Amino acid sequence: MSTVRKRAVAAGVAAVAFVVLAAQAPGWLAGRRDPVPATAVPVRVHTPWLWQATVGQHPVGPASVLFLTDRTRYGEATGVVVGRDGDYRLLPLQVGEEHGALSPDGRWYVRSGTGGLIDLRTGDEQRTHRRGLRPLTWSPDGRQLLATRTNDDAVITYGPDGAQLNDPAKPDDLVTVDPWSGVERVLTVGTFASHAAASWSPDGSLLAVAGPVDPGQEVAERHRLVVTDPAGGVRWQVDLAERRTLAGPAAWSPDGRRVALLAYDGCQVCTDTAELMRRAWRIEYLDAATGRPAGDAVPVAGSAAELVGWRGADPVLERHSPDADHERRHTALVAVTGGGEQVLLDSPGGVTDLVVPRDLLDRAAYGGPASRPSPFAAPPWLLALLVVSAGLLGTALHRWSARRRRLVVPARREPAHPG
Repeated sequence: MSTVRKRAVAAGVAAVAFVVLAAQAPGWLAGRRDPVPATAVPVRVHTPWLWQATVGQHPVGPASVLFLTDRTRYGEATGVVVGRDGDYRLLPLQVGEEHGALSPDGRWYVRSGTGGLIDLRTGDEQRTHRRGLRPLTWSPDGRQLLATRTNDDAVITYGPDGAQLNDPAKPDDLVTVDPWSGVERVLTVGTFASHAAASWSPDGSLLAVAGPVDPGQEVAERHRLVVTDPAGGVRWQVDLAERRTLAGPAAWSPDGRRVALLAYDGCQVCTDTAELMRRAWRIEYLDAATGRPAGDAVPVAGSAAELVGWRGADPVLERHSPDADHERRHTALVAVTGGGEQVLLDSPGGVTDLVVPRDLLDRAAYGGPASRPSPFAAPPWLLALLVVSAGLLGTALHRWSARRRRLVVPARREPAHPG
């Protein structure tokens, strides 16, 4: 074998070995210095590579953050899981699928409406509960899920005389479900057209749920708030004024004394994004024992999405920047303090949701390293393509070398004549 051919073969073997190493150790190739899993929420997340592997292709383990962005190879809303070692993986969603729910320990992800449960440690997905359930929030101990189940008819039916035979808009059910066994229990908390938000008390003994009582109130955003125990025993209820709703999954204060609402001034049915972004938001509080107003309202800059946790006595909000341009608008987690706000977790443009597991939120574990996605954490089809490309390149180099040797003929030396 010629020297050139040996070099071509060696280059091909080296390329294949490099790809295999990339598949097995993307974190090492990305320059990770600390192999110990992070115990804090990163200060920032980044847009993944277009070829980033999915959680099913390369499991990433329990999440430190899960967010949604449309800046992936799928061209639409896609989940992105950031593992506790800083690695990024995609979590593809079906067309029209809403955001699901991340378990308190960051290991399990319940899909919305599909009945799917994903183990982020292994990447396996199983159908464990019925379709049509939209998860609202996990219980603090991570053993059950509070969800809403739609009972609407898929289509409107008519009789021979053209009269409508059914009412497709029916009240939704509020259920607790075991995500692993699929066992459900309906909570009798009164009639709701739909459920907008829910929150468990810190000790798991009570839960709060809010939503419109009839379909006509959905546009007006008039919600009823009910506090009940997990068995469905209602403690109290109150009809909220317009433009108010339960603040989110962490609406219950850590001491269990107050329940937070999100309220705004501005358009209810906004004509454009700029008008929507001009809403003036604030946090209001109710006494958790009586439902009466408690304390002063706290203004919020930007567009508030939901209350996701607490840092001491300060609420932590998911908030969208006030940019009317979707390309520039980004989402952040901010602690609302007496002196203003502090950004705890930031994101690039195009990110619409930021979800942090409850175990990190409860410890107020912020300020972790902002690792970037590894370009080598790629799906198998891309790695196979690289291997094939390396082989074809090696073959092409060998053929080019052989052709070059045939074309270049060395000059002959004439024998020397004696004398």
